Amino acid sequence: MLKKKELVDASKMVSSFFPVTPLILNHKFSENFNRPTYFKLENLQITGSFKIRGALNCIGSLSTEQRSKGVITCSSGNHGRAVATVAKMLDVSATICVPTWIDPVKLNAMKAMGAEVIVKGETYDHAESNSLDLASQKDLTYVHPFDDLKIIAGQGTVATEILSQLTEVGDVLVPLSGGGLAGGISWVMKEYSPNTNVVSVSADRASVMLASLDKGNPVQVEEQHTIASALSGGIDLNNKYTFNMIKEHIRSHAVVSEEMIVDAMNYALSELHLVVEGGGAVGIAALFSSLLDFRNSSLPLVIVVSGGNVAPSQLLAGLQSSSLLEEGQTTDG
Repeated sequence: MLKKKELVDASKMVSSFFPVTPLILNHKFSENFNRPTYFKLENLQITGSFKIRGALNCIGSLSTEQRSKGVITCSSGNHGRAVATVAKMLDVSATICVPTWIDPVKLNAMKAMGAEVIVKGETYDHAESNSLDLASQKDLTYVHPFDDLKIIAGQGTVATEILSQLTEVGDVLVPLSGGGLAGGISWVMKEYSPNTNVVSVSADRASVMLASLDKGNPVQVEEQHTIASALSGGIDLNNKYTFNMIKEHIRSHAVVSEEMIVDAMNYALSELHLVVEGGGAVGIAALFSSLLDFRNSSLPLVIVVSGGNVAPSQLLAGLQSSSLLEEGQTTDG
């Protein structure tokens, strides 16, 4: 598992390239819960998500020989954009395999960075299979989206930044998918702030990690369409790190519905003037629910807003559907 030196090295790597992302106090929820409530805005990170941290730490740590071969990965969008960006920064060739339902904003961003993007496969798992085959055939260095210690350490720098911005943290709400972000943050909190409770938040239609935890081992589930597409995909049946990290370090889990996620995206846009994608909004969605008791502490509550890459058409569709519901209308012709 992770060692403190790996986290220190990751922090040095990330801070040498990118500024600390904002941590803003939200007065509405601070008043509602009678405790300071903050949003950690990774949607304002370069490339629009936290994924750039792990991609930089991983690719930046490769040997000269590994870089010369080029890198390859599979992505639902944000990781691919991060890998493409870092590869361009470090002059490394990159191949990104993505499913056919990829968000056009993320797809175009990868191409703009000069990466070779292969759009193939109706599901994330199909795209992942393509990437693994190509990695073997072309002898490319694989940059795993989440189940890699360099990736996990890079994502854990979100937590080190939070601890540098606040003297105490009571709870942290973290989106959960493959577990790179949640695993990294939970490991950091265990080591440096053991009284902090890390809460994972999953989308109802993208909750394979929770299904795996229920079974006691990694499992596959049928992929469903979700507005939180960044959280889609499996965790690998031969998962090496993140499954155990989530199992050992996180005791509190919440699951939010599609409607709750849309409402959270709309709140972020209309009240906070922030563009937040579905996968990045699940923590905000949990605040509006009665899933957890956020009044059980007076210590600061932090919500990690993990990404903001979303097509304008999807954002507008969400706004329209919410306004129609508020007016008591239906979307039927």
